[in-house]
Amino acid sequence: MEKLLITKNGLKKLSEELNYLKTTKRKEIAKRIEEAKEYGDISESSEYEDAKNEQALIESRIAEINSMIRNSKLIFGSRDKNRVGYGSEVEVKINNLKKKFKIVGLAESDPKNGLISCNSPIAKAFLGLKKGDPAEVKAPNRILRYRILNVK
Repeated sequence: MEKLLITKNGLKKLSEELNYLKTTKRKEIAKRIEEAKEYGDISESSEYEDAKNEQALIESRIAEINSMIRNSKLIFGSRDKNRVGYGSEVEVKINNLKKKFKIVGLAESDPKNGLISCNSPIAKAFLGLKKGDPAEVKAPNRILRYRILNVK
């Protein structure tokens, strides 16, 4: 299996979610199941069925997170702080607009909030560039042209 690239912060968030699911959510679901059983015939109980379905979803997510953590590889910011690397924060200019991105692992990407996967076309175009460099990204109908304004 290919390693999942992830930042230290992303790994921390996954670990926190895993802990929450194992401690808090499991207990909540177990309580819901017990309460549903107290009402009698569980074969026709929608509360029981809903709780069991949620339990299955939570257990599936726990297994998924465990696998992600087991197969993760930490990525760190570029050793060269002047060049874009994994974990870098990049300020760019596109069509006279300034945008900020942080290059993160796939598991923590959130493009709406500027967290772009290191596997994305945009991140791949930025990797290795420095302040002032141009970058081109092929989009379905056009080519997007960026200029690197700053790298942190």
